Amino acid sequence: MKELSNYQETVTYLLNQQQFNEKELDYSILEKKISLLENMASIGNSGISVFDMYKQKHIFYSTNFGRLIGYDIKEAEAYGAHFLQDKVHHDDAWDLTINGISILKLFLQFSPQERANYKFINEYRILRSNNSYVKVIEQDQIMEFDNRGNMWLSLGVIDISPNQDLQEGLKSQVFNFKTGEMITLQQERKKKEPSAALTQREVEVLKMVQSGLLSKEISDKLAISIHTVNTHRQRILEKLQADNSMEAVVFASNLGLL
Repeated sequence: MKELSNYQETVTYLLNQQQFNEKELDYSILEKKISLLENMASIGNSGISVFDMYKQKHIFYSTNFGRLIGYDIKEAEAYGAHFLQDKVHHDDAWDLTINGISILKLFLQFSPQERANYKFINEYRILRSNNSYVKVIEQDQIMEFDNRGNMWLSLGVIDISPNQDLQEGLKSQVFNFKTGEMITLQQERKKKEPSAALTQREVEVLKMVQSGLLSKEISDKLAISIHTVNTHRQRILEKLQADNSMEAVVFASNLGLL
């Protein structure tokens, strides 16, 4: 699908925003953790993978990874880097890519400290070796940063979902495991235009909110009153049908407004 390919090119572009120094990347860190990851996979009957954001590919799969959905790991290795991706239901694959772009944009705006507090959780349908679909739940979080604070190694854990309603498509959530805040990315929201476009000033305010600025700081930067800032913020929530600022940033990213 040409559109999906274009979105994947966008992911590559965003990943390239991080500037790595290969000489500073110590891959022995992963080597030391492989036995632990294999044990985690075995005990939890989970498929565990590690994605390298510098190399932009998966560099580790637990030995039971393919067996989770009925494939031999050698088959997965022979197939190549897109083995799992090409087994995802075509509707879910499209949504996964779009939501992944939104979350990546969001994470690139966060400080390394903030990035470390979040998980990206997806439930989607994947094709098993018997040619039937099963729903899995995948949790992704940053496992290692480089010395510059770049997101380097991402840990992915896949399990069979307890929800096997195969009529449901992708469900995506962002979870802050430090605060307990959970945000659901609603699929219908990204498939339609916002009910009312944000003004240039509202986009400006939302970008500052995305950067972590408080209303007082936004007020000082824009030379407007705090009351005016808060009015803009309230209108942004109403237009995007968001419950809080974090949701507003995610939804605006989904809609291509940021």
